[in-house]
Amino acid sequence: MRKDSKIYIAGHRGLVGNAIWRNLTQKGYTNLIGRSHAQLDLLDPVAVRQFFDTECPEYVILAAAHVGGIMANSRYRADFIYRNLQIQQNVIGESFRHNVKKLLFLGSTCIYPREAPQPIKEDYLLTSPLEYTNEPYAIAKIAGLKMCESFNLQYGTDYIAVMPTNLYGPGDNFHLENSHVMPAMIRKLHIANLLLQGDTHTLRADLTALPICGLDAETASDSEIIKALARFGIHKDRLELWGSGTPLREFLWSDDMADASVHILENISFRDLHTGESEIRNCHINIGTGKETTIAGLAGLIAQTVGYKGEIKWDTSKPDGTMRKLCDVSKLHALGWHHSVEIEDGVKKLYDWYLKSDTNGKRNS
Repeated sequence: MRKDSKIYIAGHRGLVGNAIWRNLTQKGYTNLIGRSHAQLDLLDPVAVRQFFDTECPEYVILAAAHVGGIMANSRYRADFIYRNLQIQQNVIGESFRHNVKKLLFLGSTCIYPREAPQPIKEDYLLTSPLEYTNEPYAIAKIAGLKMCESFNLQYGTDYIAVMPTNLYGPGDNFHLENSHVMPAMIRKLHIANLLLQGDTHTLRADLTALPICGLDAETASDSEIIKALARFGIHKDRLELWGSGTPLREFLWSDDMADASVHILENISFRDLHTGESEIRNCHINIGTGKETTIAGLAGLIAQTVGYKGEIKWDTSKPDGTMRKLCDVSKLHALGWHHSVEIEDGVKKLYDWYLKSDTNGKRNS
């Protein structure tokens, strides 16, 4: 890519899209394009076509997606499959019609079977059933990577699909109802610590900056706040978290994900990902650290970072999700990229960001 190549980042305000934007800017790319949801609804095929007609990007990074944690995936199954399929269909389709030179499609390692051998190689795709709780989202992402692969095989395009592990970093979503495990735990432990310390002033400020449904933290009584927080397992003397705490998870700092994405965009083509065999499949790339921790271990690390001294209890009546989901990142390493941020440093960096974003009123909702 040239430094003045026109690059469209779909989802440039999201966790990964924003990190990719920063990475490209730092590397001297000067012609980046982004549109907010208000400016361009990626679910609208007419609007997406008009955007491509007008802008004619040379490169596309599809980081836009409808995402959420285990609770949201369980409750809004139709939204997760429909919206993601529609976004992918529109953006990949218009990229093909407008002769985009290269497209990078961001998926998720939830595409792999629930009982896949560990660590998970790219070749384990579609070898056994998916995890039920996020099956609709996973199927949409599988469709996206297969769409990229199929366009490449039929039309000679250069569309590369990357499958990141669990991501976290600046700009993360800390909403108690639809966030992923890392930011959800950080906020819950932060709030639980404020309750334990009796710091109602800071607690109200937190709940005002990022409200929870049905609660006006500025006017609610202390008892009303305590009752509302109990819905999320946050109590004065303890914090209750979903599941058993025993599942293992891998986490990747979002700026590392961005750096891996740009490395692939700059240096790797579809032809580098297969040997020309008669049946070409599974050319996607896992993006991760190759390291894992238990959910209980993560909670302990965050509690230590936050300074929480209360009790953490596990609600085993709630689902654990997939018990283990560790990426095999040997393909990624062979392509010349390794992660740089370890989880101990990453948790501290994210908590520091959370505290500063609260002060500056810049949290996501």
